[in-house]
Amino acid sequence: MEIYKNKTTWKWLLAIMGLVIVVLTMVYSQYLARNLAAKELRLIELYSEAQKSVINNESDDPVIELAILSSVKDIPIITESETGKLIGYNYGEGDEISEDQVFLAQKKAAILKSGYEPLTAVGYASKIYYENSKLYRRISLFPLAQILFLGTFVLFAYYLFSTSRKAEQNRVWAGMAKETAHQLGTPISAIIGWIEYLKSEKLTDAEQQEVVVELRNDVNRLELIADRFSKIGSKPELEKINLIEELHDCKIYMQRRAPRKVIFDFPDINQTPIYANINSHLFDWVIENLLRNALDAMSGQGRIHAQLTTSDNKVYIEISDTGKGIESNKFKAVFNPGYTTKKRGWGLGLSLAKRIIENYHSGKIVVKNSIPNEKTTFSIQLPLA
Repeated sequence: MEIYKNKTTWKWLLAIMGLVIVVLTMVYSQYLARNLAAKELRLIELYSEAQKSVINNESDDPVIELAILSSVKDIPIITESETGKLIGYNYGEGDEISEDQVFLAQKKAAILKSGYEPLTAVGYASKIYYENSKLYRRISLFPLAQILFLGTFVLFAYYLFSTSRKAEQNRVWAGMAKETAHQLGTPISAIIGWIEYLKSEKLTDAEQQEVVVELRNDVNRLELIADRFSKIGSKPELEKINLIEELHDCKIYMQRRAPRKVIFDFPDINQTPIYANINSHLFDWVIENLLRNALDAMSGQGRIHAQLTTSDNKVYIEISDTGKGIESNKFKAVFNPGYTTKKRGWGLGLSLAKRIIENYHSGKIVVKNSIPNEKTTFSIQLPLA
């Protein structure tokens, strides 16, 4: 449907926009980091010149020298004398100077390993090693932090809105279903009244009596449908039921309404029972929806195959048909409310089936596989009783 195509398009557009924002942020952050690195290198060079001026008494203005020295207070520096002694600045709190030779040697090795070349100076410090400031590292890591925070926010927002949307959909589904059951109740009661009236007339014609019987059967079916709708939104009662027999009953009902060229290949009713806790009215609704879709996909002829297997305290019900198939990228979309490929229909059958199996029976329903114009298999997983 068009609504789901638009939904996918918007997702891609938003993803591309987010990627563009992240890339631009990374590019600009790296631009700032490179400029800051160049500035810090220039400050270290000035620091080296200042050291030389102080040692050689070449400066006439000590205030300028002190200003240059104080400008590098945020940049970790290691000076190495001609004898190899190391002195570290800005590695502790405040103006604390470090002379821990082991610590400074490790820092020096890390600086050299990172690709930084030492500056040479004359006099007191023959070599000067430095690291970039904390500000530089923060700017460099800012894009990663932004991606982390943005990703966390997006995931949280998605979870929040998804949960809210599902809760709202559940309320709409429950309200619609109960209202449908309520609306069906009035005409059903009226039809039952007319049937009882016809019975009281003591009809003698066999055909008329048969009509009354069929009317009663149709009313029973309408009552079943109303009962199914009334259970949507409320917790149904589950009973331990033999799935072999339940599938057999669904097959008999749908087989009477299917074209003669459609073959139903279901498990033998006399085979070993397989039990699960289900609500038979709702479970039958799921199976009938799958069988009805299979009949629509086969255009009057083909084969519907059902099988049950058990594994790890679960029962797997697979229903296959030889219809036109489902595209692989639509395996999940077919369960969305309103999704349909038919000219007539609301596209609610599989959506209801998914809700019934997952919300009320603690199971799963998926499109297991599909080969165009050959085979489509739906799989239902339920806990064994």
